[in-house]
Amino acid sequence: MERLTPPAIEPAVYKRALFLVTATLLLLSACAETTEQAASGQREARPMPVQALEIQPRDLSRVITVSNAVEPLRTIRLAGRTDGVLTDVLVEEGDPVSADQVLARIDVREQQAELARARARLREREATFERLEQLRERGYVDVASYEAARAELSIARTEVELWETRVEFGTVRSSIDGTVVARYIEPGEAIARHAALFSIADLSALVVRLGVSELDVGNLRVGDPVVVNIDAVTQIEQLAGLIRRIFPAAEVDSRLITVEVELPDALAHGVRPGFLARARLLVERREDALAVPAGAVAESEGEFFVMVVNGDERLERRVIEPGVIRGAWREVLSGLVPGDRVISANPMEMTAGERVRVVDLLS
Repeated sequence: MERLTPPAIEPAVYKRALFLVTATLLLLSACAETTEQAASGQREARPMPVQALEIQPRDLSRVITVSNAVEPLRTIRLAGRTDGVLTDVLVEEGDPVSADQVLARIDVREQQAELARARARLREREATFERLEQLRERGYVDVASYEAARAELSIARTEVELWETRVEFGTVRSSIDGTVVARYIEPGEAIARHAALFSIADLSALVVRLGVSELDVGNLRVGDPVVVNIDAVTQIEQLAGLIRRIFPAAEVDSRLITVEVELPDALAHGVRPGFLARARLLVERREDALAVPAGAVAESEGEFFVMVVNGDERLERRVIEPGVIRGAWREVLSGLVPGDRVISANPMEMTAGERVRVVDLLS
C-alpha cells in the first residue's frame, strides 16, 4: 500500500500565516484593554450614592426613671399613753383633724379616783403646814417639825400633778394638723400603753422617695427639677417635682441612696398617698454635644475615625476623639465641627478619596 505524504508548506506562506495570527492576538488584546479603561472611566464618572448625617449639637444627657409610691411628707402613728378600755372614738379614716383635737377617750375612772384622794391629801397637808407655820412664828414649833411638814406638803402636790397627768392620758389628742389615714381601734376595745391608735398624715405636702444608685446620685442636687408621671391621674401628663433632700447614707442591703422629691401641686391634681409615681432624674448633663451614629465610628491601630464627605464630594478619613455612648449615638469630643457631613455607614467598608453622591442627608 502506498503511503500519502502531506504537501510541503512553503516558508513564505508559513511566515504570512504566523504574522496574521500574531496581529489578530495583538488586536484582541488592545480591544480588551480599551474596554477595561472605558469601564474604569465610567465607574470613575459615576459616584457612589451614600447616606450622610449633618453634624449638629445634641442633648446626650443621661436620664434614669425610678418609681415608688407617693407618700405624705409627714406621717405620725399616734399611740396611747395609758392602758384601759376605749369609751369613745370620735374620728374615722379620711377625717381632717387639727392639732390638740380630741380623737378618742379611755376609761380612766380609777385614775380620777386616785386624783380625788391626792387632792384631799393635799388639802390636809396644806392645812397642817399653815397651822405649823403660825406656831413657828410664835416659837412653839421646832425647825425639824416645820421642815417635815413642808416636805409632806411638797409630796402631796407632786402626787396631785401625777394623777392629773394620768387622767389627762385618758384623752387622746392629735399632735398635728392633718388627715386620719388609718384607725386601728374601735369603741369598747381594751388597749395597752403605747399601742398604735391612729395614723395621721399631713397631706398638704406629698413626696416620693426614690432609691438611686450610688453611681448616679453624685450629680443630683437639692432643688433640681424632676419630671414625674402619675399613671392613676389621667387629666395631666406630667407633674413638676423638686428634689427636696438627698439622704446622707445608702441603705445597707440595697446600696441605694434615698432621694426625696417634693410634689407641690400633686394634691390639687387628685394625687393621693399610695399612687405609683415614675420620676425621671437627670443624672448626667451633656447638652449641646456633637454626636454621630455609633455605627459610623471605626477603630484602626488605636485611632477612631469616621468618613466625611468633603467639599469635592469625596470621602475623607477624619480622626476623632470619641466620648460616651448614649443609645444609638456616640459623642465626638474633637475632630468634627457642626455642619460636617459624616457617612452613617461603617467606614471600614469605604475608601478615602472615592467620589460619592449624598442621596439622603439626615440631621
